[in-house]
Amino acid sequence: MSDITLPPLSRRTFLSAGSLAAAAALAGCATTSAPPDVPAPERPEPRPDPSFVSMYRAMPEELFPLPAVDLSRVNPKFYRRLVDDPTGEQPGTIVVDTSSFYLYLVQPGGKAMRYGVGLGRAGFAWSGRAQILWKQVWPKWTPPDEMIARQPELARWSADNGGMPPGLENPLGARALYIFEGNVDTLYRIHGSPEWWTIGKAVSSGCVRMINQDVIDLYERVPTRTPIVVR
Repeated sequence: MSDITLPPLSRRTFLSAGSLAAAAALAGCATTSAPPDVPAPERPEPRPDPSFVSMYRAMPEELFPLPAVDLSRVNPKFYRRLVDDPTGEQPGTIVVDTSSFYLYLVQPGGKAMRYGVGLGRAGFAWSGRAQILWKQVWPKWTPPDEMIARQPELARWSADNGGMPPGLENPLGARALYIFEGNVDTLYRIHGSPEWWTIGKAVSSGCVRMINQDVIDLYERVPTRTPIVVR
């Protein structure tokens, strides 16, 4: 897999002035969360539907083999599923509803593929229409200077040091979709995450995070220049 270098971009951005501070956090797409300490249930929990078990299976065929998702630790309402489209957008459009922690990919016939997502606090400060201009399989992660200033231990992954290589611990996960307005990077990403327990939650920082198995599914469904709406 070869790295892709984008051309220099204008400093213009369609983020509002009040969102500029949020943009710095968005670029990091990281979290400091840890798996919750969940007590053992008093009675056996119902077994997930076999179709969902298959959907979130281990994926040994990936460049970095993915483990199966522990579905008992993800709210079932955030499992991937085909639903009636609530967005009214044209088929082929991605819609991120930040109020419900859902991402929709609008399908023909009044349907939409719905995925659960996690959002960084900064993610709530961004809204608008844009497009997916770049996609990456097992991307590198480069924390911005602002994040490194807050967490100096991240300096080893700076742009000057080549970023953090892809892998299971990389905050961008198995796939990343980069959102641009025209040719201007919004600093907003849709990406996989190894921290599946953050789906449906607002976490310390970051963009739109998905279970790795879900972002792989989305990646295969959308081409570059796919329109996206963030509400």
